[in-house]
Amino acid sequence: MSNKKDNKKQQEEIIDNEENEELNPEIYTLIDENDKESDYRLLGTLEQDGQVYKAFIPAGADIDEIDEYIILKYLVDDDGEGYLETIEDDEEFESVADIFDDELFDILYD
Repeated sequence: MSNKKDNKKQQEEIIDNEENEELNPEIYTLIDENDKESDYRLLGTLEQDGQVYKAFIPAGADIDEIDEYIILKYLVDDDGEGYLETIEDDEEFESVADIFDDELFDILYD
């Protein structure tokens, strides 16, 4: 369970990322289940319960018009290399999505 201090920190991290993204967006090439590559722009990053999550929108999408985004878990392998993974657990996904919805969309639409 996160507290107000954690939520404030998450919101600040998302704001910092949003301000940086306007100048120099981070673009990731993601591969879907059909092995199709697509470019996505990093929308925000948050940490919850020691785990890092990243939200993405299609690279060409207008950030002011988004209503859906992709959330992936960021993990580090034994060699220290980072990689993204689908969130398999529904409860975990809903918890992270709620935070992104609350924090990220409050920032975008304030």
